[in-house]
Amino acid sequence: MDLFESLKSKIDGKNLTIVFPEGEEPRILGAASRLFKENILKPILIGEQAKVEQVANEKSFDISGIEIIDPKKYADFDDLVAKFVERRKGKNTKEQAETMLLDNNYFGTMLVYTGKADGMVSGAVHSTGDTVRPALQIVKTAPGNSRISGSFIVQKGEERYMFADCAININPNAQELAEIAVQTAKSAKLFDIDPKVAMLSFSTKGSAKSDEVTKVAEATEIAHKLAPDLALDGELQFDAAFVPSVGAQKAPGSTVAGHANVFVFPDLQSGNIGYKIAQRFGGFEAIGPVLQGLAKPISDLSRGSNEEDVYKTAILTASLAL
Repeated sequence: MDLFESLKSKIDGKNLTIVFPEGEEPRILGAASRLFKENILKPILIGEQAKVEQVANEKSFDISGIEIIDPKKYADFDDLVAKFVERRKGKNTKEQAETMLLDNNYFGTMLVYTGKADGMVSGAVHSTGDTVRPALQIVKTAPGNSRISGSFIVQKGEERYMFADCAININPNAQELAEIAVQTAKSAKLFDIDPKVAMLSFSTKGSAKSDEVTKVAEATEIAHKLAPDLALDGELQFDAAFVPSVGAQKAPGSTVAGHANVFVFPDLQSGNIGYKIAQRFGGFEAIGPVLQGLAKPISDLSRGSNEEDVYKTAILTASLAL
């Protein structure tokens, strides 16, 4: 079954709510209109109502029936401020909180934290930092996670893979890289992928020597301890991880080499470059990033995303709330 048809069937009838802090953005409005019309989930749009409706009318998007919230006019704003101050444990005053919650991303994150929304999708016009910062300050990481990471679903036709970390951690150490691998394997299962995880490097099984290679090899050992039953191997070059004949030659006996479908990159720059090469050269669709390790689902769009990306990311985010 197509991934999104599968995810739609999982969230069907669950009445899940996703908040969109960028409610005045046409790509968001188009996706929200579709999601609401198809009865997939309940969108909440954050923004000035007149502006949201003006943009929707200009683009001929039907948003009738969709809840629109303007933080400046929100009836329970004072309650949100009090809960934010409590959550921040003295790090922000009431006056600071009142200013911060006028920021749509902070406001939307508080709706998720307080349970008014099941998840949030932002990033069409905001940077990753603008989305992640309030998520870490308010929602925070789930138990057992020391950090968050960002994975992409990369698919074309019958092919479907996970790439990580392509969004958050610039240069993770071995422990962090191992945690990213385990997080991504869990995400893969949610998205109907039976994970076979490759810890990527420019070396396969000691073919090169450097601190960078040692880091990946150590991360592989740690990941095995964190998730003993997980099919995971490293360090592997991409061809050894992906091509069966190369995997058999370079890493004989490995159950992952040549068959990997979850690829963990050693640092952010290689991961970010890798998924964009697959997307632009290989013609793969790249969906995400899916933020992993948070206590509640919040997703960060690429600023280059289109309406279809927003639509699909919202479905992914809703499925993570189950």
